[in-house]
Amino acid sequence: VIIDILFTECKTHMIFQKQVQFSKHRKAGGRIKEFNFLKLNNTQAPTYSVDVSDERGKRLVFLFINDGGNWKISGEGLPEWLTSAGQILQQEVDSPHDPE
Repeated sequence: VIIDILFTECKTHMIFQKQVQFSKHRKAGGRIKEFNFLKLNNTQAPTYSVDVSDERGKRLVFLFINDGGNWKISGEGLPEWLTSAGQILQQEVDSPHDPE
C-alpha cells in the first residue's frame, strides 16, 4: 500500500499591530483610582477603552473618544465623579507613554 501525501503550500500573512496599553493612578471623586487604558486600533477616531473600579470594587468600563480634538467619555450609568474626570483623562492620553 502506497500512501501519497500532498502538501499544498499555504502562505499566511501575519499582521502585527502594536497595542498601546497603560495604567495611571489619578485622584477622582476624592480618592486615588487606577485607570487602565487600551488604545483601540479599529476605530475611525482615536479611541481608548478605559476601566476603573468604584468604591465597591465594581469595574466601570467606558470609551474615551476624540471627537474633533475634544475627548469625550462614552458609557451608560457612569457615576458623576467619573464623568467629571474627563480633563484628567485627557492629560493622560495626550502625554507620551513609557513602555513597561
